[in-house]
Amino acid sequence: MAIPIKALETLRNRRKKIIETGDAEKIKKRHDKGLLTARERLDRLFQEGTFQELGAHMQHRCNFFGMETKEIPSDGVIVGTGYVDGRQVAAASQDFLAMAGTLGKMHATKIVAGMEIAKKVGIPLVAFKDSGGARIQEAVDALSGYGEVFYQNVLLSGVVPQIAVILGPCAGGASYSPALMDFIIMTRENAQMFITGPQVIKAVSGRECTMDEVGGATMHASVSGNVHFIADDDEHAIEICKELLSFLPNNNTQDPPHQPYPELDMSDDAEMANLVPEDPKEAMDVTKVIERLVDDGHFLQVHELFAQNLITCFARIQGIVVGILANQSKFKAGCLDIDASDKGARFIRFCNAFNIPIVNLVDVPGFLPGIEQERGGIIRHGAKLLFAYSASTVPKLTIILRKAYGGSYLAMCSQEMGADVVLAWPTAEIAVMGAEGALNILYRKELDEAKDKKARSKELIEEYREKFASPYLAAGRGYITDVIEPGQTRGQVALSLRKLLNKRDLRPLKKHGNIPL
Repeated sequence: MAIPIKALETLRNRRKKIIETGDAEKIKKRHDKGLLTARERLDRLFQEGTFQELGAHMQHRCNFFGMETKEIPSDGVIVGTGYVDGRQVAAASQDFLAMAGTLGKMHATKIVAGMEIAKKVGIPLVAFKDSGGARIQEAVDALSGYGEVFYQNVLLSGVVPQIAVILGPCAGGASYSPALMDFIIMTRENAQMFITGPQVIKAVSGRECTMDEVGGATMHASVSGNVHFIADDDEHAIEICKELLSFLPNNNTQDPPHQPYPELDMSDDAEMANLVPEDPKEAMDVTKVIERLVDDGHFLQVHELFAQNLITCFARIQGIVVGILANQSKFKAGCLDIDASDKGARFIRFCNAFNIPIVNLVDVPGFLPGIEQERGGIIRHGAKLLFAYSASTVPKLTIILRKAYGGSYLAMCSQEMGADVVLAWPTAEIAVMGAEGALNILYRKELDEAKDKKARSKELIEEYREKFASPYLAAGRGYITDVIEPGQTRGQVALSLRKLLNKRDLRPLKKHGNIPL
């Protein structure tokens, strides 16, 4: 018996009403600004024909303020799963053209359903944020909805990767869901994220400010540290999202998508040694080292504009996915400070949660001195790095390129902090403090008696480096696995990574440690 034509027409009409949110003029205005519709975003993310929608016919339950009969297509959010480069991913895309994408109880229920599927199946979650905030007409029901979403964000944390893509407004309580996720991608021009906007700030404090100053992508990427990646527009944001996913496993029980080279390449790279300046005081651009270390010179920086004295990035070394932390002496001489400590600790903990080996490139003179740093809690923040490295059980490799002084030597994953392999270049200096600082402690009398203090100071610095800071001294004590030529770095790291991929590191049974937040 055939299905009645009327039933098919009803289904098709309902489907059309659900899909077609916003008229052609509104959609054109969005396109002119570099904005896509909610469904177009999902179309760009997923392989064609692989998206299956969840709860398309679900509607709000509001009985207030004339909302009883109002229809909101898909209740302002499209949820479902599809394939990205052959791997299943769950996604939720808020629809600003459907009641400004505001969140009500049913809207939240749909998002939570998508999150639960991600948790059960073990697949990454991508959330496109473009919403006017809580649906006021639903009162406390809307707040309850936010609470359910936040709770699921925490349950999913460390189980599946969570990526928030901010493409429009994300204000007030709505901003806490992205903050609970692993990575935030935000567009430069069209997106805003804030707890209180300029008008509220002026009303409460009398201080005037712009939206860019409190909620813009550049501010969040460089000052607050909330945003990990800045995109030019929606299309670019989705490209970043796909690249990020390419480095990550589906869940915490799987390894990253390693593709080891069929044959290990142990050939020397003579150019690596030329990257080291003759003067140890001169800044060395560590990105040049990373480019020569990783496959095709390609790496994806995380938090590129925040705490630039420490680089964090994903890359592949002879096909093995790695997370890299590297001191960048072009900024603050590569010192560790409050922001760098937070940035590094967060990245380490993500890599550990998702089985991504960690490679550390060390060129650090110490923690940044200053009243602001001390009053800001550099002790507490620096301890986060120590905690994160010590608590991580993934393979950890450390290469000391140049300076590694004092507590910062430990804070960049020395052997004592759990590094499985520690390699040093001949230019490495490992000591309690730098040579200049040690002069006034170890050689004060000799300097006072010297006729040519400048010449004698230079001699004593070289003597200190040879006696107290030599990599061979550390290697002789068993703290360094080996001292290698810079050109051997890529081969040695690749070999070590392969040998450590099956590493198992059992820890004392406990609920969780108490990181110094």
